[in-house]
Amino acid sequence: MILPTTYFSTLILLLISMICWGSWANAPKMTGDRWRFELFYFDYSAGVLLASIVAAFTFGMMGSDMTFQDRMLVAGHLKEAYVVAGGVVFNLANILLVGAIGLAGMAVAFPVGIGLALIIGVVWNYVLNPQGNPALLFAGLALVVIAIIIDAMAHRARDRAAGKAARKKSATKGLVLSIVSGILMGTFYPLVVKGMGGDLGLGPYAAALFFSFGVFVSTFFFNIFFMNVPIEGSPIRLNAYFQGSARWHIIGIAGGIIWAVGAITNFVGASAPEQVNVGPAISLAIGQCATLISVLWGLFVWKEFSNTPPAVKRLVTVMIVLFAAGLALLSLAPVIGKS
Repeated sequence: MILPTTYFSTLILLLISMICWGSWANAPKMTGDRWRFELFYFDYSAGVLLASIVAAFTFGMMGSDMTFQDRMLVAGHLKEAYVVAGGVVFNLANILLVGAIGLAGMAVAFPVGIGLALIIGVVWNYVLNPQGNPALLFAGLALVVIAIIIDAMAHRARDRAAGKAARKKSATKGLVLSIVSGILMGTFYPLVVKGMGGDLGLGPYAAALFFSFGVFVSTFFFNIFFMNVPIEGSPIRLNAYFQGSARWHIIGIAGGIIWAVGAITNFVGASAPEQVNVGPAISLAIGQCATLISVLWGLFVWKEFSNTPPAVKRLVTVMIVLFAAGLALLSLAPVIGKS
């Protein structure tokens, strides 16, 4: 299988991961209120599985290292179970995040949900495998925490300025969903690391395959539950899925593929040889700074804060600057004063 051989190539993979993880949520935004997120999610999970299969049988079979099939043969069933469990936990968190995006928008749901996940996941991964400069790592995290608080303030100020009770109630529900999603999202990556790492671990490509299997299968359990007990709106039947247009199904699959590309490049970056490895904590931190990308999409493409007072826009600007500064510190942590 193909792995990066330089720190620069590892960093490039993580930046690709960040862009993909910050961009996939444009897919549910493109379908809008015309296509319920529960129906979108069936196609999304299929796209995740499809991309992982293609990556495993291409990049996972190339190079001088063991192929993904070799990794599957030597890995124990407990390693496989860890990764599948990571996929299931992620999936529930992501379904809640998609619901939150519909209620509160990308510029709110991502910074709160993914920012909280970033904090939990990075601390947990650093405890399991401490790599990089801890001062820079945790200073970057501190900036992310401040950015999350400022984003929540901007979110509240936006709703207050709108003066619409229904909108405020809906957005508050979206904020709560983002928080729950973030707590769950912060726990999936350490499970993947436990299954992926070590001499008897699955490696990145086999891990992506097992992870996507966990996502795909659990979708049918979680999604059918939310179709009957919806986050917003009335219950819907499964046959509604077959009433969607081909364009909506393609958008859903494309969203899943984009997210999976981000996951695969992140897993591969975290599995780089020791001399160029940034460690799982920093790998997750850079990938989860996808929040910055999603906020830019929400602001400049979807105009989520377009009709807000200048003070609210200034808060959002400060939040973006802090997220960018946090990302810079996290990127420098592996190369400056390694611990």
